Amino acid sequence: MIFPGHCKEIGVFTGKPCGEKVYFLTRYLIRESPEGTEVLEVEQEPGDRGMMRRVASLRTLAAGDEVVRHPDPVNLHDRTALLHLALVSGHRCTIFRGLDEHTTFICDPDPSSLLTLHIYDILPPRPHLSATIQELERAGLFGELSVTFVHHVRDIREIGADVYPCRAAGFSRTLDSDPVGEGDTVAGCMTGTQILRECGRTGVFMKEICPLESVVEEPFIARCCRSEREGVREFQGRFGGVVHWAATPGTIADTVKNVVEGWRSHAKDRSC
Repeated sequence: MIFPGHCKEIGVFTGKPCGEKVYFLTRYLIRESPEGTEVLEVEQEPGDRGMMRRVASLRTLAAGDEVVRHPDPVNLHDRTALLHLALVSGHRCTIFRGLDEHTTFICDPDPSSLLTLHIYDILPPRPHLSATIQELERAGLFGELSVTFVHHVRDIREIGADVYPCRAAGFSRTLDSDPVGEGDTVAGCMTGTQILRECGRTGVFMKEICPLESVVEEPFIARCCRSEREGVREFQGRFGGVVHWAATPGTIADTVKNVVEGWRSHAKDRSC
C-alpha cells in the first residue's frame, strides 16, 4: 500500500512554472494525460539544493482505469476513513480532495495496516469513553495512528439488578441514595463492594459491571472509577489503557496514542 504520510508530499501537475523542476518536498505527482489521470513517484536529482529541484526520474504507480477520484471533499486527516473509502472504490488508486483543497491518494489499500483497538464501556448513562473516542475520531484526531476501533458497550439494564450504582443513570433504586437489604442484587464493582462493606451491608449479591473486568481482547482501553488503575500497561495479561470515569477528551486522546505506540513497541519486542 502507498499512502503518503502528508499532503505536502504530493504535487498536482497543472503546468511547468519552473520548467522540469518540482518543489523540494514533492515525492509524488498527480497529472492528467490523454489516457486519464496518472499517479507518479518522483525521484529528485541527487545533490540538488534549493526550493525547486530537478527531476531525475518518474515512476508510474497507477494510471487510466486504475485511478478514480473520490467525488466529495473529505477530511484528509482521518486516514482510517480514507482507507475504508479506498477499499470500496473498486480501483487500485483513489485520489481524495480535502476540505481545504489539498490532495492525497491511496494505492493498493491494505486493511491489515490498521490496528484494531478495543474499547470497553457501559451504559446508561452516556458511555463517556466510547462516545468521546467516536467524536475525536470524526474530528480526525487519530488519523495518523492508522487505527480502527471496535466498541464493546454493555447495557447494564440487562442485568435486572434490584439496585444500581447511581441516580445519574436514571435508576429508581441506587447505591448512592437508597438502603440495600439482605437478598438484594446490586449491579456494581470494586467500589460498590467497598461501600457495602463499610456500611455493614451483608447478604447482598453483587453483579460485576466494571468495563475493565469485561476485557477479553487486546490492545484495549477501558473506563474505570478507580484512579489507582489508570495508566497504560498489562492488566490481567492483556495490554491496554485505563481511563477514569470522567476522563477529559485530552486524557482519552493521549491514552489512545500511548496504547497504540505501546502496543506496536510491545509487538516489535516480541517479534525480535
